[in-house]
Amino acid sequence: SGGDSSAVADCLAARVISITGSGAAFAALKDSGEVATWGASSHGGDSSAVADRLAAGVKSITGNGMAFAALKEAGEVVTWGHVA
Repeated sequence: SGGDSSAVADCLAARVISITGSGAAFAALKDSGEVATWGASSHGGDSSAVADRLAAGVKSITGNGMAFAALKEAGEVVTWGHVA
């Protein structure tokens, strides 16, 4: 899963500076600090629950097997994906 990024294709068309993956999803970081996600929702492909916190100011993203963590400019950490 995660092979179809058509739902976020417009967001991925330019200015992406890094991409990270989980077991079945991806997260792309844009130079504006915005994050776009796609793939299996159970693995972090659906970040809608935290979308307002991922709209700007993200510095880096790390993914593991089933979730993601984003580090924001002010030091805040935002997580999404599988909840154990």
